[in-house]
Amino acid sequence: MAVSSEQLAIFGGPKAITRDPEDIFAWPLITAEDEQAVLEVLRSGRMSGNDVSKLFEREFADWIGSKYALTYPNGTESLRAAMWAVGTGAGDEIICPSMTYWASAAPALTLGAAVNFADIDPETLCIDPADIEHRIGPRTRAIVVVHYAGHPADMDRIMSLARAHGVAVIEDVSHAHGSLCHGRKCGTIGDVAAMSLMSGKSFPAGEGGILVTDNREIYERCIAYGFYERTGAPSIYNPVDLAITDETLRRFAGVPLGGYKHRLNQLASAMGRVQLRHYPRRISEIQAAMNRFWDLLEGTPGIRAHRPTRQSGSTMGGWYHPRGLYRAEELGGLLLERFTEALRAEGFQQCQPGANLPLHAHPVFHEADVFNMGAPTVISFGQRDVRQGQGSLPVSEGILETAFDVPWFKKDKSDVIEEYAAAFRKVAANARELGAT
Repeated sequence: MAVSSEQLAIFGGPKAITRDPEDIFAWPLITAEDEQAVLEVLRSGRMSGNDVSKLFEREFADWIGSKYALTYPNGTESLRAAMWAVGTGAGDEIICPSMTYWASAAPALTLGAAVNFADIDPETLCIDPADIEHRIGPRTRAIVVVHYAGHPADMDRIMSLARAHGVAVIEDVSHAHGSLCHGRKCGTIGDVAAMSLMSGKSFPAGEGGILVTDNREIYERCIAYGFYERTGAPSIYNPVDLAITDETLRRFAGVPLGGYKHRLNQLASAMGRVQLRHYPRRISEIQAAMNRFWDLLEGTPGIRAHRPTRQSGSTMGGWYHPRGLYRAEELGGLLLERFTEALRAEGFQQCQPGANLPLHAHPVFHEADVFNMGAPTVISFGQRDVRQGQGSLPVSEGILETAFDVPWFKKDKSDVIEEYAAAFRKVAANARELGAT
C-alpha cells in the first residue's frame, strides 16, 4: 500500500482529508417510517402504556435469540435490575472491568454491594479472563462482562470460570448490539444481558434500555423489581397480567420490590421497532465500511485494528465507539497524544487518545456513603475491602497511551474511507518528524 510522502499538515503541508464526507457519519438514521410510528403513539396518547413495548420486546427477543426481553427507560436501569435479579445485595460483590462507562458498575453500590474491578485485555479491551478467578470470593454474585466498543469478550473462558464457581454472568451489550462471539450473538451467552438504546448507540431508540435472558426466574424477578403493572395486580387501568408465576414474588404484586418504575416511554418503543427492522442491513454496511478502513491500514507501523480475526466467527456488530490500538515502540516511541494531534491536523478532528477512563481509583468506589451510614458503601455491609488504587490495573490505567479514536463510518463509501486511511498512513510514515519537535 502506497503512503504519502507529503509534508504533514501539522507542519504546514496539505491535509490528507479534503473530501466532503456527506452522510457517511450520520447517525441515527431517522426516516419517515420512524416518524410515523412515533406519531401514531403520540397522537393516541399511549406514551405510558405497555402494548407497543411488549411488541418491541417480543421482536427484539426473537432477533437476538433469547426467550425473554424487558424494556427499560435507560440502560443503567436494565443493568441495575440484572444485578438484583441474579441475587446481588448488601454485602455482596460484583466483578467488573475498570475501563468502562460507570453504569456497568455503579448500580451495584445502590444495592449495597462492592465492585471488585478487574483489568482489561490489551487486544480486546474487554475484561481479562486471567484477572477474574483470583477476585472471586464467597460473596461474589456476578461477573459483569462489557463487550467494549463492539468487540466480543472471551466468553468461553469467562463462562467456564463462572460455572466452576457458581457465579452469574451479566453481559453489558451497550456497545455490541448484533456482535457475534464465535457465531453466537453477544447477550445470549451469559445468564442475563442488559444494554442501552440511547440515540448515539449503534442500535438507537432515542433513549431507553433492554434486558434479555433465557432464565424464567431472572425474568420474573426483573418484573417484580420494577414493573408493578405486570406483577399480576389488577387495577382500573390495567387488566391482570400473569407474567409472574412465582408465588413468592406474586405476593408483592402491585408494588415494585425495587421501588423503581421501569416502564419505557412508548415513543422509544415505537422507534425501536422500526430501527430493528432495518438494523441487520445497516450494521452489515457499517461492518463492510469499517473492515475496508482497517484492511487499508493492514501492516501500517504503530497501528493495530481493534477487531476479531476473520476466522474466529466473531464480529463487531455496529462498531459503536470504534477504537484503534497503538504501539508506540513501532514508531520510535512517539507519544499517542502527538500522533492523534497530527491526525487532527490532517482533517480527522474527532481523533483523541484513550477510551473510557478507568473507574477503580474513582472516589465514588472508595469514599461514597450512598446510604448515610457513616462509612463508604463499598465496606458498609461487612464485605471485604476490595478497593484498589493507582498502579493496580496497569492495562486500564495505560489506556491513554494505547488506544485512540478511529472514524465510525456508517456507509461503505470507498473514496471517503480511503482518504481517511491515507491520513493514518501519512502520519505513521512521518512519525520520525513528529518525535523530533
